[in-house]
Amino acid sequence: MTGGTSGAEYAARFEALVRDGKDVHGEAAFCAALLPPGARVLDAGCGTGRVMIRLAELGYDCVGVDLDASMLEVARERAPRLPWFQADLAAFDPAPLGIAADFDLVVAAGNVLPLVTPGTEAAVVQRLTAALRPGGLLVAGFGLDAAHLPVPPSFTLAEYDVHCAAAGLAPVARFATWDAAPYDDGGGYAVSVHRRDR
Repeated sequence: MTGGTSGAEYAARFEALVRDGKDVHGEAAFCAALLPPGARVLDAGCGTGRVMIRLAELGYDCVGVDLDASMLEVARERAPRLPWFQADLAAFDPAPLGIAADFDLVVAAGNVLPLVTPGTEAAVVQRLTAALRPGGLLVAGFGLDAAHLPVPPSFTLAEYDVHCAAAGLAPVARFATWDAAPYDDGGGYAVSVHRRDR
């Protein structure tokens, strides 16, 4: 889920950040603060696996799903023992893949929702919610303006909230960054936490 960037290009971008001394594990740290090690985590739109690999290193039981074969190729090269699956999130069904639909947390980082096929956002939220156990958490972080997106903005936070409510998710918290900075209405990026109620 990268807006046309290949897996190798995407990975190289983060490798450059690491060389510059940047912390590239904010999403994993955020998720780890929500649940203890051993929890089951689905990395939806996992890309090259950066978030999931870090969570696995921290002791989480992780599964990665992405539609982009070039992203998954990088992920599999970096962590061949972790489970990576190619699937469209709008039609994601864990059962045929042999995956139990009882995740404690589903994380959609890296602008996953704004980059799915337009018109499928509601289906994606429904599918990700169905993969959660009752009480499980959906965590999604994405840009809301041109400064935070690789594509023109077309998906709003209000629309996301409507899709979450329709899927049976209740809002828990919202932040402006993966460092849990407070969110102000009108901000260009949001990290939202919802809980499956039913």
